[in-house]
Amino acid sequence: MAKVVVVTSGKGGVGKTTSTAALGAALAQHGQNVVVVDFDVGLRNLDLVMGAERRVVYDLINVTQGIAKLPQALIRDKRLERLALLPASQTRDKDALTEEGVSRVINSLKQMFDWVICDSPAGIERGATLAMRFADTAIIVTNPEVSSVRDSDRIIGILDAKTVKAERGERVDKHLLISRYDPARAARGEMLSIEDVLEILSTPLLGIIPESEEVLRASNLGSPVTFNNPSSAPARAYLDAARRLMGEEVEMTIPTEKQGFLGKLFGRRAA
Repeated sequence: MAKVVVVTSGKGGVGKTTSTAALGAALAQHGQNVVVVDFDVGLRNLDLVMGAERRVVYDLINVTQGIAKLPQALIRDKRLERLALLPASQTRDKDALTEEGVSRVINSLKQMFDWVICDSPAGIERGATLAMRFADTAIIVTNPEVSSVRDSDRIIGILDAKTVKAERGERVDKHLLISRYDPARAARGEMLSIEDVLEILSTPLLGIIPESEEVLRASNLGSPVTFNNPSSAPARAYLDAARRLMGEEVEMTIPTEKQGFLGKLFGRRAA
């Protein structure tokens, strides 16, 4: 049964788009059929991060409005045959998206793929609420800082109130992905500790992505970090997070750039 996942946060700049690309690629590397969908209408970036910006002909809005068929708009990744992208429009605004149109596209994608991963724009406006509207699962990306965690807490409230699942009296499965974590800075009190974030948000931990230049380097090259440098610390963190998302029991660690060394996190396991 296909799963619809929204990658969200509320706050901009926390790593939603790079996480969408990395997790999508990681799931494909694990043998899953995956499509990543960019909901950031007007400010699309997912195609850039995936190195597909020159291949965009049709987009999400073209499909919802019937201008193009879904297969015409899907861009198959050249490196990973099980990975595809449905880009956002750069020339329209978020009001061009309709709930009915998004519902049709999501239902069609569920027939074609194992995973439909929706990259939510920042904020809580129309684009963000439509990105999470049909989600079975939410990945809440947060940086270990107070403002980011506060915004994530608000997003959790919206997921519990404005999704189709919420209207049915069901709960969207929620997972926390902590990005840009630096253990040394946390030890000095310059950022929140993992335990602080978990205590505030009370949400199961999917993974901890360490601060690393590899993420920026991969984005600039137009390649998900899990494919660009699979042995790097952030790539290993995303690959482990993808396995947890698939239901595997994987010990929670903070990978470091030292090859073969993993920092264990209080013996905590993913929920």
